[in-house]
Amino acid sequence: MTDLHTLSIVGLAEGLRRREYSAAELTQHFMERISKSNTLLNAVITLAEEQAAATAEQADVRIAAGDAEPLTGIPLLHKDIFCTDGIRTSCGSKMLDAFIAPYDATVVARLSAAGAVMLGKTNMDEFAMGSSNEASYYGPVRNPWDIERVPGGSSGGSAAVVAARLAPAATGSDTGGSIRQPAALCGVTGLKPTYGRISRYGMVAFASSLDQAGTLSADARDAALLLNVMAGFDQRDSTSIDHPVPDYTAILDNSLDGLKIGIAEEFFDAGLDDGVASQVQAAIRQLEVLGASIKNISLPHMKVSVATYYVVASAECSSNLSRMDGVRFGYRCENPKDPGDMYARSRSKGFGAEVKRRIMIGTYVLSAGFYDAYYLKAQRVRRVIADDFKRAFDDVDLIVGPTTPETAFTLNEKASDPIRMYLSDIYTIAANLAGLPAMSIPCGFSQGLPVGLHLIGNLFDEARLLNVAHQYQRHTDWHSRVPERFLQEIP
Repeated sequence: MTDLHTLSIVGLAEGLRRREYSAAELTQHFMERISKSNTLLNAVITLAEEQAAATAEQADVRIAAGDAEPLTGIPLLHKDIFCTDGIRTSCGSKMLDAFIAPYDATVVARLSAAGAVMLGKTNMDEFAMGSSNEASYYGPVRNPWDIERVPGGSSGGSAAVVAARLAPAATGSDTGGSIRQPAALCGVTGLKPTYGRISRYGMVAFASSLDQAGTLSADARDAALLLNVMAGFDQRDSTSIDHPVPDYTAILDNSLDGLKIGIAEEFFDAGLDDGVASQVQAAIRQLEVLGASIKNISLPHMKVSVATYYVVASAECSSNLSRMDGVRFGYRCENPKDPGDMYARSRSKGFGAEVKRRIMIGTYVLSAGFYDAYYLKAQRVRRVIADDFKRAFDDVDLIVGPTTPETAFTLNEKASDPIRMYLSDIYTIAANLAGLPAMSIPCGFSQGLPVGLHLIGNLFDEARLLNVAHQYQRHTDWHSRVPERFLQEIP
C-alpha cells in the first residue's frame, strides 16, 4: 500500500477492481499523506474526513456489486471555489471564511455521482485572483519541487497536491491561466476546456465570461476520464453550451501522423527564459518525431491580451463581488453604525489587497465617461484576438508554445509588483479571451524546476488536445516525475 500514491487514476482503478485494496483503504492512504505534509505545503484548506469515509464505503459497495464507473472509489480534492454541500467554501477569502454552501456545484455533484471520493478543499488565491497563490487569506501555498517557491495560481493548491501525490487529481478553475500556469510550475497536467464545456453552476464567479472549470492530474489519460464525467450541458448555467460530449478516451491512442501544429512567433519573444525555451523546443521536436508537421504562424494581437484581459476581468469581478456586502452572507464587521458603514468596513476588512485592487480597476473602467474608452474597447479587441485564432486554425490543427515565460519564482519575488505578476500569464490569457480549450503538460526541467508545454485547440477540440498530450506522454516520462521528498512514504 505504501506506493499507491505513485499510481495514476487508471492504475488505482485497476487495483480497486482486482480487490488489491478497498476504496476505504485508498482514501485513508491519501488522508494520511495530506495530514503529514500539509503543514509544509499549505495546499489543503479543509479536510472532509467523515464525508470521505462514508463515500468510500459506498464506493466499495458499488465495486463489489459490479456497478463501478472508472472514477468510483478514486480520491480527489476540489479547489475551494466550488460549492460543496455542508463543507466550507471559502474561495481563499476572509469574506467567506465561515460560509457553508447549502448545495453542491455541478462539477462536484457529477464527480460524486460517478463515485469519486472528495477528500477536501484546496487553497487558492482569493476569489481566484492571482498568479502565485500568495494572495490567500490562509497564507501562501508552496511548490513541492522547492518549498521556497510559488506553485502558481490561482489553482496552486490543486496543482501542488497532485505534484506531491497527495491526491491523484484535483479540480481547478481557469480565468486567465489559473489551471495551466500552476500545472506548468508544478510539473502536472492541467486542462482548461472550451468555455461553456463544463458547467459553472456552483463555481463562485470571478469573471463570468472567462471562468472555466477544469482538471489537474498526473497525465492526459486521467484528465480524459475526469472530463468524461465533468463535461456536458447544464440548464442551471446560462453560459453552459449544449454540445455533444464525446468519449474523451476514445482517440487517445490515435497516431499523430498528419497533425499540423502551429508555432506562433509571439510565444518566443524576448521575455521567454532560455531554459524554458530550450525544453519547449525539444518537446516540439518530439512531436515532429511522432508524425506532426510544424508551421510558423502569427497571433499579432496577443501582445495586447494581458491589457485586454485585466480590463474585462476586473470589470466583471467588480460586478460579481458587489454581492459580498455583509448583508446576506459572508464577513460582517462588528457594531456597524449604519448600512454605509457596514458595507465599507465589511468589504475593506473582508477582502485582501489583490481583490480590492481589481475591484477598484473594474469599477473605474465601468464608470461613466470611461466605459467606452476602456471596457467597450477591450471587448472589441477581444474579438480581434479571437479572430486571430480563427484564421490560424484554418491552417493548423493545434497551436503549441510555452505555458509560462519562466519556471517557478521565489515567494515574495513579485508580490510588490503587480504588473510583473500579471505578466506571468502572458501566454495563457489569449485562450480565455477566445474561449478556446488549452492545456499544459510537463515537458522537462530547467535548473531543477518543471517546464510546461502549452497546447491550444480549436473550439470543442479537447479530444485532440488530449490525444496529442497522451501520445507525447507515452514517449516521455516528465509527467511521472515526483519531487524526491514526496516520492516515498512521507515520514
